[in-house]
Amino acid sequence: MSGHERMRRLQRSELAVPATSERFFAKAAAGPADVVFLDLEDAVAPTAKEQARENAVRALAEIDWGPKTMALRVNGLDTPWALKDIVEVVSRAPRLDLVLLPKAGSAFDVRFVEQILTLIEREQGRDKRVGIEVLIETARGVANAEEIAASSDRLEAMIFGIGDYTVDMRTYDPVFGTPNERYAVLTGPDTAGRRERHWNDQWHFAMARVANACRANGLRPIDGPFTDFGDADGYRASALRAAALGFEGKWAIHPTQVSLANEVFSPSEQQIAWARAVHEAMGRATAEGRGAVGVDGVLVDMAHLKQADALLRRAEEVAVRDGRKA
Repeated sequence: MSGHERMRRLQRSELAVPATSERFFAKAAAGPADVVFLDLEDAVAPTAKEQARENAVRALAEIDWGPKTMALRVNGLDTPWALKDIVEVVSRAPRLDLVLLPKAGSAFDVRFVEQILTLIEREQGRDKRVGIEVLIETARGVANAEEIAASSDRLEAMIFGIGDYTVDMRTYDPVFGTPNERYAVLTGPDTAGRRERHWNDQWHFAMARVANACRANGLRPIDGPFTDFGDADGYRASALRAAALGFEGKWAIHPTQVSLANEVFSPSEQQIAWARAVHEAMGRATAEGRGAVGVDGVLVDMAHLKQADALLRRAEEVAVRDGRKA
C-alpha cells in the first residue's frame, strides 16, 4: 500500500459496452451512465481480441466521454491477452480511469496489476493514477474477498459477478441475476393441510461478504448483471436487494437498465427530507444539551445524524453529476 488517498467516484450505474461494437460508443457517451466499461473479455470472441483492443484505444482518445468514469475490462490474468490489454491501452489512452480485472481470486492478482500500472505511470511521468476495480466472480474470489479488498489503495471497487460465479458454483441457472425457484422451502401444513412455498435468496452469502469486505476497506461494492434486460421490474427488484445489502451501484448490460440503476442508487426525495429533518432536530437537541430527539414519532440520535450526513453527501454528489442543485 503506497498511502495514496483512494479516489471517490459516483458509480450508481456501470454500462457494459463491447469494444467490438463501435456503433454503441457515441450512444454510451451521450447516455446517463456514471461509468462505462469497454469490454475486451467475455463480449469479445478470441479472434477479435486484437481489434477490440485497438477500438478501445481509439474510442478513449477520440470520443468525448464528458464526466463519465471510463473503465476497461481486460482479459483474465490466465489468458494470453491480459498483459497487452493492460500495457497497450493504459499506455496509449490517458483518458482511462479504471482497469477492471475479471476473476480476481487473490490479493496477488490485484498487486500484479497494480505493479504494471505503477511502471507505466513511472515510465510516462503521468500524474493521473489509474484505479482498479475487480470482479469477484469465482468461489475462490468470494473465499478471499477480505484479502482482496485490503490488497491495494489503487483498488476502488469490487463487483459481484453473478454470471461466472453461477458457473463456478454449478447451479446451472439459465438467466443470471434472477432468483431460482429451486432455492425454496415448504412450510409445515396448516389445519387444512395446505403448505406455503417460500423462495429464498441463494446469492445472499456471497453478496453480503463482498459488501462487507468493501465497507471494511473503504471500497465501493457494486452489484453485477441482470441478464433478462426485458424485465425492468426484475432488474429494479435486484437493484433494491443490492442497495439493502449496502451496495452503491449496479451493472447495466443494456442501456434501458441505466436509468433504473441511477434511480435506485440515488437518495429518494423522502430520504433527503428525512435527513434534513434529522439535521434540524438534532441541531436543536444538541444546542439544548440533549443527544437524542423524536422525529416523526421515532427516537433519533447521533447514529441517525451520521446516516443523514451520508445521505446528504450522496444527494450532493448525484446533483453535481446530473447538473442540478441538491
